[in-house]
Amino acid sequence: MSVSLAQIPAPHDTSALTLVEQLVQWARRRIEERVFRPGMRMPSIRKLALDKGVSRFTVVEAYERLVAQGYLESRRGSGFYVRERLAGAPLAEIRPSAGGAPAPAKIDVVWLLRNMLYTGTRPERSPGLGYLPTRWLDGDLITNALRTLGRQSGAQMLGIGTPQGFLPLRQQLQTRLEELEIGASPEQIVMVSGVTQAIDLISRIYVKPGEAVIVGDPAWFQMFGCFASQGARLVGMPYTPDGPDLDALETLVQTWRPKMLVINSVLQNPTGTSLTAAQAFRILRLAEAYDFIVVEDDIYGDLCPPSHPGTRLASLDQLKRVIYLGSFSKTLAPNLRVGFIACAPEVATAVSNQKMLVGMTSPELNERVLYKILTEGHYRRHVERVRARLDGVREKSVRMLEKTGMKLFLTPAAGMFLWVDTGVDAGALAAAGHEGGFLLTPGSLFSPQQSPTTWMRFNIANCGDPELATFLCRYLDSVARRAS
Repeated sequence: MSVSLAQIPAPHDTSALTLVEQLVQWARRRIEERVFRPGMRMPSIRKLALDKGVSRFTVVEAYERLVAQGYLESRRGSGFYVRERLAGAPLAEIRPSAGGAPAPAKIDVVWLLRNMLYTGTRPERSPGLGYLPTRWLDGDLITNALRTLGRQSGAQMLGIGTPQGFLPLRQQLQTRLEELEIGASPEQIVMVSGVTQAIDLISRIYVKPGEAVIVGDPAWFQMFGCFASQGARLVGMPYTPDGPDLDALETLVQTWRPKMLVINSVLQNPTGTSLTAAQAFRILRLAEAYDFIVVEDDIYGDLCPPSHPGTRLASLDQLKRVIYLGSFSKTLAPNLRVGFIACAPEVATAVSNQKMLVGMTSPELNERVLYKILTEGHYRRHVERVRARLDGVREKSVRMLEKTGMKLFLTPAAGMFLWVDTGVDAGALAAAGHEGGFLLTPGSLFSPQQSPTTWMRFNIANCGDPELATFLCRYLDSVARRAS
């Protein structure tokens, strides 16, 4: 696969650099951000010289420097290719083993993680991001809570906290879970620094090397790395527009006898599907029959209005076999790293112990801030406003994508994501988007096998730039012309 390029402004001043140095810097940054991935063929010397408006000598000199620095390799008669660099790519792809099982390995999610943290792209040009734009969030909720805490005695901020987390917040979460018909005492709730830490702790406790963990295919990509780091065999469960394919799940369970199933029960990332009561009951019956743990990630639950059909597994199971995860990073602020685990008492003890081993306690200051926000009565209205804004842009985003010729997996009635078949190589589209100043998320990141795909996830809150539709149409038209 070769790289397609276009002239774009540099992210910072490069006027003091020579043309060769500018070209080297440009290529290095895209290799490090995984836009240009290992094995990809770089543009020919002639093409890059034309695209960048420089001489062929400049391109040759830049490529030779990149070879010397370990970023490229030269193949006689073929050109220059991006080289696999162990230091820059610690996560590798999961491949099926000879016996057909996914082999324990690491997952490459560096590309999106780097770009999620790169601030050079405006939110409205970042439909690949997994967060709401900051202008949709309410910073006053956080600053007012901080002011309230600032008026209190500073002595209470000086302690190390407790392993399970700030008790008043856990008591408040008990009340919130009761509204979802999930019974959990404060002793059954453990505060964590987001769902990512929750998954990491659970994988450390329960997953041994070689054991199978069933995840969605597609599903939230970052958890793949957490389980793979423990040597787990990731097994993908396919999805249909009606939700997880439970016939396929039953076959997978019978074949692999998994230790665990991880699932979004409401507004699944990236498909937007939600479990019906019948589906939830069937999953729990399989868990009971084949003795596996169910990890229910409900991070998008607050984006789901009460009228939206969706069943939480924990409300049926009451935390006997289900470990329930929640977080506020999607609705309040990604930087407010406060999440929680609700589970059986013995599981809560094991999680607290593991939490102490890897990080002592979670920051109590963040937990106190969240407690103030939840108890001052403004959070519910804020969430209602966010839902209304999503409802206001969903149909517009759907129409925009359909006009380009793309096909939607389904049109969810709530939530922030659309799972879309672009009809072209989504990885190449994401690379071209990056060159055009758009952050797009290729669907391969959402598969435990990371296989090439035409699917892509779009965040409807970040599809507002009118140039996005123009870029997508132009790119898809160019692919169609080349194919004809």
